[in-house]
Amino acid sequence: MPTARLTVDPGFRIGAVDRRLFGSFVEHMGRSVYTGVFEPDHPAADEDGFRTDVLDLVRELGVTLVRYPGGNFVSNYRWEDGVGPADRRPTRLDLAWRSVESNAFGLNEFMAWAAKAGIEPMMALNLGTRGTSEALDLLEYTNHPGGTALSDLRRSHGVADPHGVRLWCLGNELDGPWQMGHKTAAEYGRLAAETARAMKRFDPGLELVACGSSNAYVDTFASWEATVLEHTYPFVDYVSLHAYYDPTDRDTDSFLASAAEMDRMIDAVVSTADHVGARLRDRKKIKLSFDEWNVWYQSRFGGEDSLDWQPAPRLIEDVYDVTDAVVVGSLLITLLRHADRVGAACQAQLANVIAPIMTEPGGPAWRQTVFHPFAQTARHARGTVLRVEPDSPVIETERYGEVPALWATATHDEESGEIVLFAVNRDRTSPLALTAGLRPFPGARVVEHLVLADDDPGAVNTADRPDRVRPRPVDGTKNDDGTLTAQLPPVSWSMIRLATR
Repeated sequence: MPTARLTVDPGFRIGAVDRRLFGSFVEHMGRSVYTGVFEPDHPAADEDGFRTDVLDLVRELGVTLVRYPGGNFVSNYRWEDGVGPADRRPTRLDLAWRSVESNAFGLNEFMAWAAKAGIEPMMALNLGTRGTSEALDLLEYTNHPGGTALSDLRRSHGVADPHGVRLWCLGNELDGPWQMGHKTAAEYGRLAAETARAMKRFDPGLELVACGSSNAYVDTFASWEATVLEHTYPFVDYVSLHAYYDPTDRDTDSFLASAAEMDRMIDAVVSTADHVGARLRDRKKIKLSFDEWNVWYQSRFGGEDSLDWQPAPRLIEDVYDVTDAVVVGSLLITLLRHADRVGAACQAQLANVIAPIMTEPGGPAWRQTVFHPFAQTARHARGTVLRVEPDSPVIETERYGEVPALWATATHDEESGEIVLFAVNRDRTSPLALTAGLRPFPGARVVEHLVLADDDPGAVNTADRPDRVRPRPVDGTKNDDGTLTAQLPPVSWSMIRLATR
């Protein structure tokens, strides 16, 4: 059996685990909102129309941050349409997803939902078809206590206290020609800088995210970030990254190595941001907000032009299998391995649309396979991420060349003394023996080893069989003489938890 080795040492620190890494995304797209998180006629709906079965799953998933209301949707959105008495709100055409938007769910509903879910809101601004003035109006309505036209308007809508949103996205994917209000980097950079400057005048403590590239394959990747940050560097705190990984080209080895592309993208954006900072002689380090990432069977999607005008259509409701879940686990490992610079991340999306949670209108809600690595990582990744450099067999992939069969990271919670290893075996045919050196942690003992794997890597969860795929405890993981030994099945994700006290 092939063997991989690594060392866990508290002296090799990457950075603290930021709880914002475990974010998600709710966009007015498909059934993410309507019959996803919000369905007033559902048997499990509460007094606000929120599905309590979905809220329970959101809490179990461990989501800490949710980005709203888009996504492409936000670039032609009038936030005013979604506030005030619901029976007076206008119905609009959503040009992003060719849908009919009722506006029954808007800003205040989202904030009430976020409070019940126990998550931090991350608000996106329309800098596509609107600008600085409208952004400041929304900020005043959302965050000012009272005594002004817009803050008093909020109060008249039944929300006495300001929402106090701290984290704001300055638009969405404006490098993309599919975006309403698509701009050049210079056009967007100037608008984002002026908007950010004004927002910081309102409240210097706001945290602002400049739009980075919509993916790493657009022709303007890195040059877009450089130009945008030349304008915005003094005023913003984050630059965004978006990436989706498509498994449908029948190249499973490359798909299982998708984290290699995420790793390279993060390195490229960090290098670009630091170069701009050096040129501007600004000692501040821009952090990264990976606020859209997931597995998406994008090649199956016919594009926006294939959609009809209808409310809440069934849109890109991908069903995820074991292989997809292992890739999601590996992407979470990558985000942790960059904990020194990635300060926020959002898996897109939360319900129904390429989502860990699926629902049926009037029916059940259940966990997709990808739910489990996210939930376990959010629950157990605490304290500090430790740098581990595995010595591993390699796999040859068509897209990324040689990649290690083992992809792993570790966290150490000094308060509890707990060490957690997160590991993926990318090999499709062979199990992998893992040996981890633990000598700096005398007395460490294995508390739990969970594995997500299956004899059928194409196995999925459904409404009828919602627990077909889930992490299962395994025996045989042990540690003697400061060394942990474990077996990782082919195409598997593992969480190994150790106590040191």
